[in-house]
Amino acid sequence: MRTCSRPDWTRELRLARSGCGRVAGLDEVGRGSLAGPVVAAAVVLGRRVRLPGLNDSKLLTAEERETVLRLILRKAVAWSIGSADAEEIDRVNILNATRLAMSRAVDGLPERPDHLLLDAIRLPGLAIPQTDIIGGDRLSVSIAAASIVAKVARDRLMGHFHHLYPEWGFATHKGYGTTVHLSAIATHGPSLLHRRTFRGVLPTAGGISPLKSPAVTAVRTQGV
Repeated sequence: MRTCSRPDWTRELRLARSGCGRVAGLDEVGRGSLAGPVVAAAVVLGRRVRLPGLNDSKLLTAEERETVLRLILRKAVAWSIGSADAEEIDRVNILNATRLAMSRAVDGLPERPDHLLLDAIRLPGLAIPQTDIIGGDRLSVSIAAASIVAKVARDRLMGHFHHLYPEWGFATHKGYGTTVHLSAIATHGPSLLHRRTFRGVLPTAGGISPLKSPAVTAVRTQGV
């Protein structure tokens, strides 16, 4: 379903008038997935940079996201990606793991932002002024840009995991709880990419996969 409205510069310009020169938008993807990491992106845009087609990543097709991503990476002042893997999610819970991924994305920026714009979440561990916006990926250009960077990065990562572990079909469902995915878990058991604290993962008919866990933490520092 599409919407006629688009993210705008209202919040970024308001912060600029108050003296905030570097505003970073943050968003995440993968919170509701049964497998794989939660991935966050931080994006700092130049004032009023034009990004035709920019919108909440969920409202764009995969092809549209790739097109807009190229514009973002070319025109952004700075961007960074952070993640928290399945083991961390199980250990600290998904909310805290999401905050961890976002904090890593902020830490990866070359310069500390003056202000953070986030989609309905706050990072209490970071001493940076923050504004959390409900539905921020549909309202703020910086958050929308971050949503696209995070979404494409995670989709590519799950596609990579699919080639390593095709039994679970990660390229198709990206780790979310589709009927096909749940059937694969019941048949093969959870892989080491699966979040054991999430409903639908345990118990299963099969045993825990003996496959080695891939290096999901690499996404924290690698580019898209």
